Amino acid sequence: MANRRALSWSAALRDLKDDRSRRQDVREERLKTTAGLRGSPALPLSAWRGRSGRRYVVGVHSAGGFDLDEMAEAVVIAVRRDDTGIAEMLSVASSSESPRDHLRRTWLDRVRRGGATEMHVHRLAENDAERVAIVEDLKIDTIEPAQV
Repeated sequence: MANRRALSWSAALRDLKDDRSRRQDVREERLKTTAGLRGSPALPLSAWRGRSGRRYVVGVHSAGGFDLDEMAEAVVIAVRRDDTGIAEMLSVASSSESPRDHLRRTWLDRVRRGGATEMHVHRLAENDAERVAIVEDLKIDTIEPAQV
């Protein structure tokens, strides 16, 4: 006699729906770029999915060559990418219109010392309030406070 477990499809679908409605983990979702097109360089783009489910497209920059000017009016995500290509968010910060170079430099130095290999920059937020909301959506246990 074989043990057979009856599967309730309605219960399984309900559980699946409940899983989607729970707050999701923040994660990177790699984007396909123009790498396959002849004669054009690949665009260094990626995207991050926030806990709300919203997706934020980012430009990818090397942490070593990242300039403070690139942080102006943007949401910046410090990322450590391992040998297998998996991205780990170290910190996320928003930058207002007003120049606060000493805070930006401090944050940048701190995340570099923390092992950041890439900086992901989201520039599509219209204003400071929207940038702060994006940081809150993406925020995890970070190295540094969210506003620089």
